[in-house]
Amino acid sequence: MPAIVALLRLHPIKGLPPADVTEARVLPSGALAFDRRWALVDGGGRYVNGKNYSGIHSLQAAYDLSTGEVTIGGQTYSLHRDGAAIAARCGEILGTSCTWSENADAGFPDDTDSPGPTFVTEASVAVVARGFGFDMEAARRRFRANIEISGTDAFWEDYLYGRSVSVGGVRIEAVNPCARCVVPSRDAVTGDVTAAFQKRFADLRRAQFPAGASTALFNHYYRFTVNTRIAASEADKTIRIGDPCQPI
Repeated sequence: MPAIVALLRLHPIKGLPPADVTEARVLPSGALAFDRRWALVDGGGRYVNGKNYSGIHSLQAAYDLSTGEVTIGGQTYSLHRDGAAIAARCGEILGTSCTWSENADAGFPDDTDSPGPTFVTEASVAVVARGFGFDMEAARRRFRANIEISGTDAFWEDYLYGRSVSVGGVRIEAVNPCARCVVPSRDAVTGDVTAAFQKRFADLRRAQFPAGASTALFNHYYRFTVNTRIAASEADKTIRIGDPCQPI
């Protein structure tokens, strides 16, 4: 079975739930259009995200990107026109003051040195899900990867660091394994904390590390999904569900 894009997922508002799409356009910055294009910022200038606000899981959002709308707290807003109202509603739910920011050119990536889409293999997510007794969607929501690839062995991605991968004709540079923060330790819907998550996850990764893959970038094993860069020459190309994925 060939390796293909099985899931394509954007996070239009940084820190909030994702939107599944069938295709995504590459921006000159290397980010995907609409991924983390908008962000909520608190009064101290910090992003309102899972790293800074454990209560963010109460902000459940549903998107219609064809109309540019998001529904939060039972109310539907335009992402393009109602930013102040979205920020006010989110702040009300969280109990803090929020403002609205937009960056249509590059979004607000966590890793500004590697702002491309994160990717992971479906088989790797399945190993993590089984190890913790999660269902697949719960595991996905914790780690928030943009691209999930099927048709490979688990942790196939660990062989790719320092190489490029062709994803539907888009050349993506696999830079490093993403060092995780506190966010994956929490249920993405309830916010409930999984006990000893970081240690248990690192132990699982170490035990399941693929034979022959380099450990040079693994100073610790609390790392999962791949940080990437995409050159400006790839801008305006499109990644689609079903696209073949092949190391270059």
